[in-house]
Amino acid sequence: MSCQRWVRLSTEKPTSTVYVLDTELSLDVAGAAPEGATTFDVWGTSGVNLYVVHNGEILKVPSCVPRWPLDRSIEVIVMMDTPSFEVDEDKVRVSYFKDHGKTPIAKALLHLTCVEISLDADTNRTGSVSRRAKNKKDWTWGPQGKGAVLLVNCDRDSPEDRDVDNKDLELHTFADLRDMSLMILTMRGPDDVFEDHQVNLHISLSDQDKVGVFHALGKKKLRQYKHVLGSGKLSYSVERCPGQEENTFYVEGLAFPDRDFSGLVSFHATLLEASTKELPEVPIFNDTVVFRVAPWIMTPNTLQPIIVYVCSVQGNANFVADVNRLALKAGCKVVVCPEVENRQDRWIQDEMEIGYVQSPHKTFPVVFDSPRNGPLKDFPFKDVLGPDFGYVTREPPEGTVSSLDSFGNLEVSPPVTVKGKEYPLGRIIIGSNFPILEGRKMVKMVRDFLYAQKVQLPIELYSDWLLVGHVDEFMTFVPASDQKGFRLLLASPSACYKLLKEKEQEGHGDAMMFDGLKTSKQVSISKLLADKSLRSKNEYFQKCIDWNRDILKEELELTEEDIIDIPQLFSPSFNTSKAIAYFPDIVNMLVLGKYLGIPKPFGPIIEEQCCLEEEVRCLLEPLGLSCTFIDDFETYHLNYGEIHCGTNVRRKPFSFKWWNMTS
Repeated sequence: MSCQRWVRLSTEKPTSTVYVLDTELSLDVAGAAPEGATTFDVWGTSGVNLYVVHNGEILKVPSCVPRWPLDRSIEVIVMMDTPSFEVDEDKVRVSYFKDHGKTPIAKALLHLTCVEISLDADTNRTGSVSRRAKNKKDWTWGPQGKGAVLLVNCDRDSPEDRDVDNKDLELHTFADLRDMSLMILTMRGPDDVFEDHQVNLHISLSDQDKVGVFHALGKKKLRQYKHVLGSGKLSYSVERCPGQEENTFYVEGLAFPDRDFSGLVSFHATLLEASTKELPEVPIFNDTVVFRVAPWIMTPNTLQPIIVYVCSVQGNANFVADVNRLALKAGCKVVVCPEVENRQDRWIQDEMEIGYVQSPHKTFPVVFDSPRNGPLKDFPFKDVLGPDFGYVTREPPEGTVSSLDSFGNLEVSPPVTVKGKEYPLGRIIIGSNFPILEGRKMVKMVRDFLYAQKVQLPIELYSDWLLVGHVDEFMTFVPASDQKGFRLLLASPSACYKLLKEKEQEGHGDAMMFDGLKTSKQVSISKLLADKSLRSKNEYFQKCIDWNRDILKEELELTEEDIIDIPQLFSPSFNTSKAIAYFPDIVNMLVLGKYLGIPKPFGPIIEEQCCLEEEVRCLLEPLGLSCTFIDDFETYHLNYGEIHCGTNVRRKPFSFKWWNMTS
């Protein structure tokens, strides 16, 4: 239904008002009727469409009814189709009659000026502004949904800038405009009507720190783009120059969705009618358009890799070379963070997670900087942030951060359907403490941020049984060339003991773990199997993994056929019950399409083959995967991490558009 405005009439003098296109005027016919009047008729000039609502029927005037009874149940509606060329160009006349009299006893005359006031954005999500769209106040999900999208302008397009682009009130490069969403205010009508009417663009107090708006007062120079809303500015009076029918605005997001911010922001254009000098203007029309700030989206291992990040530290030149060779096979670029920047901090997975933001007109990657803040803490901001590469972080209070706040403890599944509900962008996975026990968990500020993005509903697993406490220590996803499209790999002490027992029964009990390693004591299969204390601990660790297995099966709707158990043993660390990998943690791998960079486990050599490597190949290569085992023992494993912990990957965004999700 069109927006409707009540208009009072007078038989004493003509009334003048402004009609806004696509609205309705409801005339107060009864209120202006003189004493004794019982009927009326209504007439309008050619630019006016008149309707009478009577007894539930809507009749267009002129009609077969010559006069209408004068009572409160009758409504006269005025509509117009095109903006006026002149002020008071069209008219409506209401004539009042007494009983069956032929001559009107009074007349009320209404002068009309039609204007078009419309605040428009890309509400149809096509990449261009949708003109005079309906229901702009509503934002709906799904392929048939409507509503504009706004990007957080969190990249840094100008190398001279010290911070992300949305931290100041000026433009430093025209590239900055391409990160913003267009909003166009149409003000069409006679120039003279805007002498005593003005349009005010405004936002709510709660939105002023969520959005910024620039008014394009010209196009040739950056200083012609004036910051008019946001960062303390709540309203802006739009000056209408003679003949200028459109004003262009550029809108940027200042904040991502979060615990206290749904992501929805509203912009209002209000037409105000001037009163006397002593009184404020009177609002006669309001148009509203709603944007949703695009969420930060993670990318799973099943998406195509683009860039691999790795740190160069003392003693890991061979590791970096191996990662380069693997990336070359996968067609990826490699970015090496040098020692002078990483300060011997090799755990680049823990420092950051690379996702992306997307609107119909623009997509760019965004690095989420973890609150870990090790020696690598400056790398995401100094070296990753840049033109069309955004940055976001959450900094909890000092002293509240634990190992679980590192982003090795932040993963995302491939797309799944669970109990009929589709998750086309997968689901975020984070590690936490056991539900009934005190322990470490990811800080609330980061968890709140992840939940608020909405499109990848998080799953919380139990990872506090591990010394480091990251989910990537016992699970990962790999692509598969079948209908399912992926497999969940879980570290499995049970599978490892089963494999080693088989090898012992085949007569290989003397084969040694860690053969050839100077930094680790060799141990035979038989001795390992006879270590009751280690086996007992691994039975407990297996139960911890099985708890997570059940959660993942439920929350991702997986079957046992979707899960592959990867042989792995853990051991208690020093004087704690927390687990560390007994040999290099196989599931902590680098996934680059079908190419897997897997920690070399240094398992028992049987017939010139590492039996652990051979088992992993047998499990994964039938899926179309290529296994490359990389030695990370001294430089990573002995420091409680592996290949995944020491690398990071930027991946291609989903082809699926997040706004097409159904709630």
